[in-house]
Amino acid sequence: MPQPPNMQKMLAQVQKMQQDMMVAQDALKDEVVEASAGGGMVKVTISGDLVLKGIVIDPEAVDPEDVDLLQEMVMAATNEAIRSAQELAATKLGAVTGGMGGPGGMGGLGLPGF
Repeated sequence: MPQPPNMQKMLAQVQKMQQDMMVAQDALKDEVVEASAGGGMVKVTISGDLVLKGIVIDPEAVDPEDVDLLQEMVMAATNEAIRSAQELAATKLGAVTGGMGGPGGMGGLGLPGF
């Protein structure tokens, strides 16, 4: 006859994983990714917890006649930086959870899409 699962042991494992997850999420605040657009004319820096840290725009990218292009480059660089930060978070936090998803389809990462 199979032994019933040890609920105390399972609870301890879940609590340990939650603690490890909190440490990993906190560490993401110190990780930074950078993305660029327009051949490097616009650079965006974002932290692993999806906080925009900086935008650098090459003065040559500023054309008063073509503000739309500059806006598109800023948007493209920002979106790429967000994607890179999400990828970083998935890698770092996936190591903690062993790839397990969390409640509500959030993947346990607390970040949209994970």
